[in-house]
Amino acid sequence: MFFVTSDHIPDGVGFQTFGLIHILWLLAGLVFCVAACVCYRKLSADKRKLALKVLGVYIVLQEMAKNLVLILLGEFGWGYLPFHLCGINILLIAFDTIKQTKTVRSFLYYFAIPGALLALIFPNWTKMPVWNFFHIHSFTIHILLVLYPLLLLTTNQVSTDLKSALKGVVLLVSMAVPVYGLNLLWGTNFMFLMKPDSGNPLEFFEKLLGSHLWGFPILLPVVISVMYLLSFLFKSRNKDAMVRC
Repeated sequence: MFFVTSDHIPDGVGFQTFGLIHILWLLAGLVFCVAACVCYRKLSADKRKLALKVLGVYIVLQEMAKNLVLILLGEFGWGYLPFHLCGINILLIAFDTIKQTKTVRSFLYYFAIPGALLALIFPNWTKMPVWNFFHIHSFTIHILLVLYPLLLLTTNQVSTDLKSALKGVVLLVSMAVPVYGLNLLWGTNFMFLMKPDSGNPLEFFEKLLGSHLWGFPILLPVVISVMYLLSFLFKSRNKDAMVRC
């Protein structure tokens, strides 16, 4: 069942949210990201650029490998195009490996990290068994999407001020409008604009307020505030450490 997609996986062979397999993946991702950030900070400026480029290229190649497998299996469809938030972040990382801009890097910090973290905490691939290509890909690609902007943060290569965050919101909305149109055209659910997945936090707003779309304007300020606070605390602690040195 290594290359079997979710449509053909029998029930009862997957994993449980917050079960042992899920917790082990989360712990492995945490250890990996912390270790990678520590090693990255010790690199010279030139080696950091190279390491970041290698990581970005690897992320893109891993996603391309997944799509190639789907094509070979005859399972590739509209829903696999990179118009979910994580897919968009992969495209932005590809762009960042070629040309670095404050807006893109800020967007990756404010939206790639929380988006990928939510996917890791509330995975929608629980049907997949451990020894399955798509199970492994889903966990590893989202861990790497958290790592890439974390590396930028730990070395002060990303703007996290509120003005940059606002630009990120404008970019997000400008992408969500055409993506909503693609959802109507293809019957897809990119960016969860049409409905929430089971177990997704947006499901709470659908039950409480009648539409999961209320979750976006409610959660967005919360996410930005938390990410801004975390960056402020990190940079303040980093400055204190430099002073003590």
